[in-house]
Amino acid sequence: MGRTDLINTARAILAKAGFDVSSALTLRGICFDVVARRDDKVLIVKVLSNIDAFSKENADEMKMLSDTLGAVPIVIGERSSSGALEPGIVYSRFNISIVSNETLADLLLDEAPPFIFAAPGGLYVRLDSELLKAAREEQGISLGAMAETAGVSRRTIQMYETGMGAMIDAALRIEEYLGVPIIEPIDPFTFKSEERQKEEKALPEPVQSYALDQLSTLGFSVRQVTKSPFEAVSSSSGTLMLTGIGSDDEKVLQRAVVASEISRVMDRFSVLIVERKHSRDSINSTAVVSNDELKKMDDPGELTDLVAERGTKK
Repeated sequence: MGRTDLINTARAILAKAGFDVSSALTLRGICFDVVARRDDKVLIVKVLSNIDAFSKENADEMKMLSDTLGAVPIVIGERSSSGALEPGIVYSRFNISIVSNETLADLLLDEAPPFIFAAPGGLYVRLDSELLKAAREEQGISLGAMAETAGVSRRTIQMYETGMGAMIDAALRIEEYLGVPIIEPIDPFTFKSEERQKEEKALPEPVQSYALDQLSTLGFSVRQVTKSPFEAVSSSSGTLMLTGIGSDDEKVLQRAVVASEISRVMDRFSVLIVERKHSRDSINSTAVVSNDELKKMDDPGELTDLVAERGTKK
């Protein structure tokens, strides 16, 4: 299946599951292909035929955007160098979940979550560590007896009881021995989230344009991006804006249209800051503001109000 078909399939699954889904984002060089939202869950989705093409640079920007926008990064893939992605298995790269469209459909449409995740060394499952320990102690089973049954060491059983994933065969033997369902389903939207929280966060790049410098002066927190259809995410007092900068050329206008689509799905504002006063106050729902207008502002609320007003114009 070609990548375009993979993207359209992912979009169809998300839409059928009740997500408001963006169109496929066809701009070259951006780190995601689709944005989707259902209630308070926002997904930033990258779709790849071969997941080995997923780069750390793309992953880092997806994670930064997700942190800033309160979203979840996820990759939809078809295969890797090792072969096709198996249904019912969650893979990962750079602490971002990767699943096939089939796994996504099972989870969202059939309420059949995956139970297996891939990691170095093989396939694993998650155990309810508290239930495992409580059941073992309640039944008077020693660590040694449990280890012998599972075919692992006493130390490994102790690690299972503190949250470590287990090889599938060992987990099934333990579950059968205890007579208790200790294998837990995996939510790809939260898988590896703890590891992402522990990652060292890169410091924001220095502001490198007049417009973004002015936003910082006004009191906005500005996070620059390099692989998105906008140049920064700007925030102030709980208001988030997808912020583009540039001149009046076809590429910038195209990016403004895409930013409008994303902001609609994410329920955020989008603004394009141009060097000179533009003939239009908005492009789709992206407000257009000139550097001169920005320079005259003294308070972030002035820009927020102007963007909200212009963003409602067609």
